[in-house]
Amino acid sequence: MSAHLTSGWLDASGPVPVERPFTFREARDLGVDRRLLAGWLAEGLLIRPLEGVYHAAQLPDSLGLRVQCLKLVVPPDAVVTDRTAAWMLGAPMALAPGDHLRVPRVSMFRPPGYRLRNPLASSGERRLASDDVMEIGGVRVTVPIRTACDLGRLLHRDQALSALDAMMRLGCFGLPELLDRTGRFKGYRRVLQLRALAPLADGRSQSPGESILRLRWLDCGNLPEPTPQLEVPGPFGSYFLDLGVEGVRYAAEYDGVEWHGPEQREHDRARRAWVAQELGYEIDVFTSANIHGRQQDADLILRQGILRARRRFGGHV
Repeated sequence: MSAHLTSGWLDASGPVPVERPFTFREARDLGVDRRLLAGWLAEGLLIRPLEGVYHAAQLPDSLGLRVQCLKLVVPPDAVVTDRTAAWMLGAPMALAPGDHLRVPRVSMFRPPGYRLRNPLASSGERRLASDDVMEIGGVRVTVPIRTACDLGRLLHRDQALSALDAMMRLGCFGLPELLDRTGRFKGYRRVLQLRALAPLADGRSQSPGESILRLRWLDCGNLPEPTPQLEVPGPFGSYFLDLGVEGVRYAAEYDGVEWHGPEQREHDRARRAWVAQELGYEIDVFTSANIHGRQQDADLILRQGILRARRRFGGHV
């Protein structure tokens, strides 16, 4: 069976629906086998946002589309939680590292006494108050602030802060509300991590790498506090530096592989050169190797960079 294409997309004359998501079981019932689905995925004609769920690649990402996908695999009495809740609510950067390259499992919990046992979901039981849960399009999901608190306490410390930042960026709650909410979790697993990280949450961070680099900076303890997305004047408007301290003219920028292809690298090179030459900033560029793993050296680079900036600019903070 060949693909039915219109302008490079699957069209309505084909065997699978193109106006909505569908499951593997539905595709199989329509005569489409796993090998053909895999071929369409490889060609970019289909997207598989969840295990066992597909949709035509031309469908624009939206909350409505995400809800439709989840309704195909989430039981009516279950509550979508954690990273899946963040994705559903519009914070995909809270997904696990590499989940944009593979199919993530659905995080959901059912009422006490019921547990999901299938390869699609990471499941179990969880204590949820009535105001911890909302319904979107027939799917029950933890509200943004509860989702943030769960991610902040249950994930690895690096990922926890980047998830908190991503949830803050949604604009559904502010830092005072987040700090107040943490008081509900007395006695919960890993609440101490949440209490330590919540005051650091900042929605201005644009990527997990930036969040983790900021955490490495704050862990140094005796460096001036950085401003995320520091705005500085440019030749044709404003430039934004990932992390910076205006008082000493120092900036730290994170170059992630997924956001810094050849064209972006050239733009960043020109931008950084202008900021360094015209505004007198010392700028260090960091990659994943600087902030992850046993050989990470972000703290050393940051300390040396700020020392250079102080000597060059003569600032005191």
